[in-house]
Amino acid sequence: MSFFHGSTEFPDPEEKSLPEEEEQVLERLAKQVVKRGMTVPAIIFLESIKPLNFIGSQMLVFFEPIVQSLFNFKDYNTFRSALEKRESVEILIQKIEAHDAVDHEREKRVKKWLKQEKKNWKWYQRYLGIFVPKYQIPEEVLSPPEQPKVIDSPDSKQ
Repeated sequence: MSFFHGSTEFPDPEEKSLPEEEEQVLERLAKQVVKRGMTVPAIIFLESIKPLNFIGSQMLVFFEPIVQSLFNFKDYNTFRSALEKRESVEILIQKIEAHDAVDHEREKRVKKWLKQEKKNWKWYQRYLGIFVPKYQIPEEVLSPPEQPKVIDSPDSKQ
């Protein structure tokens, strides 16, 4: 018998431990954190308050009248109820890390494309930044590449 309730292990990604609406709220929150470039501070903050997530959810109840005028009330209640569960903070951290990895890969593809594009520029455009041509990043660079399907052959399982 443990003094602390709940598990100390990471949640299983295949197992749905939260309701669908709470998953959607955490997903939107993770996307906004990555979009604003606050990945590292958010992860540090969430890791530091992980043991206090239930107290944090009760603080959200206390601040509900103030926040009700600023945010969508349904999403606020859903987020508060998600924070009451211990595994929700770790799920949020995993979602932030997943979206950050996708964003990082997109940045790498854009930088690679821009480096190739700059090879066609004149020397004064490249080094001095004078008369830089306008460019538009193609959609295939911005969208994630399709993952190749790996097919196991019967010969490889020996």
